[in-house]
Amino acid sequence: MSRIGKVPIKIKPEYASNTEMDFRSLGAVGSEVIIKGKFGVLQQKVPKVINVTKDADTIIVSLNESSKKEKRDNKALHGLYRTLINNMIVGVTEQFLVSLELVGVGYKANVQGKVLILNLGFSHPVEINIPEELTIQIEQNTTINIRGCDKQKVGVFAAELRSWRPPEPYKGKGIRFKGEVIRRLAGKSGKK
Repeated sequence: MSRIGKVPIKIKPEYASNTEMDFRSLGAVGSEVIIKGKFGVLQQKVPKVINVTKDADTIIVSLNESSKKEKRDNKALHGLYRTLINNMIVGVTEQFLVSLELVGVGYKANVQGKVLILNLGFSHPVEINIPEELTIQIEQNTTINIRGCDKQKVGVFAAELRSWRPPEPYKGKGIRFKGEVIRRLAGKSGKK
């Protein structure tokens, strides 16, 4: 049995009344878990070897009786789907946040409607469409806060933004995650 998978998922008391969980059978493939909360609705398909049950404010993810063999794949799926369901609950109740910092002279960001405009030292501003599920907040023109229910979509969008100007190792200029440490290299030493 997976160490992560056997830990029950506790819904915080302040969110228990606002969180709903539904199951839908997909036949031989498995089932689908639908979680509704304050910030949205998330769905996740679950294979037939995984069983999900809900008590008052606790969700238990377990292996089905027929698949209790300690196969490595089953143990991995057990922990994976427990984590995915936990992330869904956190997402619809609290949302996920990723912060990016723009470091460099003249680097700035602003939002116009559903378009994020970045000035990153190119000859033109970079315009990126913001996905419907995400909200972007700009602080002091140099900090971008990305919020959303789906942890994967938040992380992928943040990585996509960072790929426009990854931090360089000499001066540290670029787009970096908040708190990220950039290993710096010494430049040329010059003539002596």
